[in-house]
Amino acid sequence: MKLSLSDDEMRFRDEVRALVSAIFPAPEHYDGGEVHEQRWRMALLEKGWAANRWPVEFGGPGWTPTQNFIWEREVTAAGLPAQIGGMGMGMLAPILFAYGSPEQQARFLPDIFHDRVRWCQGYSEPEAGSDLASLRTRAALRGDHYVVDGEKVWTSGAHRADWMFCLTRTSDEPKRQAGITFLLLDMRAPGVTVHPIISIDGRHMFNRVTLDGVRVPVANRVGREGEGWTVAKGLLTHERTGQAYVSLSTDLSRRIREVGRETVGSEGDDLLGDAGFAGRLAWAEIELQALAITELRTLSEVAAGGAPGAQSSTLKLKGTDIVQRMTELFVECAGPYAAPWFPEVSGAEPPEVGPPWVRREVARYLEGRAASIAGGSDEVQRNIIAKQVLKL
Repeated sequence: MKLSLSDDEMRFRDEVRALVSAIFPAPEHYDGGEVHEQRWRMALLEKGWAANRWPVEFGGPGWTPTQNFIWEREVTAAGLPAQIGGMGMGMLAPILFAYGSPEQQARFLPDIFHDRVRWCQGYSEPEAGSDLASLRTRAALRGDHYVVDGEKVWTSGAHRADWMFCLTRTSDEPKRQAGITFLLLDMRAPGVTVHPIISIDGRHMFNRVTLDGVRVPVANRVGREGEGWTVAKGLLTHERTGQAYVSLSTDLSRRIREVGRETVGSEGDDLLGDAGFAGRLAWAEIELQALAITELRTLSEVAAGGAPGAQSSTLKLKGTDIVQRMTELFVECAGPYAAPWFPEVSGAEPPEVGPPWVRREVARYLEGRAASIAGGSDEVQRNIIAKQVLKL
């Protein structure tokens, strides 16, 4: 998708490119390691671009939706993360802007801004994933503390997190969405235990977290008691807006075309000359352009003071579908070289075979299988769209 940019927007794009080139001059590339991650983080903090979607009053740069779009497109194409700070920066901070007390904002936002504290999300539970309202982790008020008992599962990054933003049940109401309270929980508190879950690609990314008598100060409650569902819905709209994966899919498309020209297809020509492969790629690219326009429209509404709303479910649903199709095409480019990286095929650490990009893209393909469940399953997104957009 090509944007018609104003002179100011083109200058901004050139400024972004200059920053990337200055921090990682060719032929050096961001490798995702700790040294490169720290270098990129410090550059963004120094530039004032670390919290690119934050309001100016909280330290953000005040970018327009188009500037945010340009930023994500340029840095993703360079192989860099468009946002630092993880869940704290992109998910919890907007909730603290809207629902947090001044004391909570003063306490937590500076550490999120400077990426000094890592956060994880305590939403899903056994038997309460897609049906989140049935959660059973209970928080009992005892004086000036809540005592929390329960279990969270599929908690991304919990083994590295300092804090968790957590949904708990504080009362039993006929309507299950009522009686839920949003708490900020210290992962170092007594009673917190993290159990690793190894994903299909062999990595430790997910966890099961048990909470046994964990004490959480009332001061760490965001919003009123029993109104956590409202807070949770606001957080999920921001999460799902960030799961459109437009920049990632755009970069995948570009690289698939590069690799496809160098890969021999079944007819002896390159893969892009294979009508079936080329047709699947072109169709995904057409849908990606439509998704990019929808994302820009949503970002414009947010910049005007609105919330992402139900259209965030559309972004998440289509974005997940497209990125999964892109990763499948990449695995097809790898051909037989992909097989050793599938755990059920290799059974052990496989030898380095094939092009250097194969391992990374097979891992991305495997990780992407969970994208249609994480953040709310596809079925949940369709229900939201049917109810809130189509009024069915």
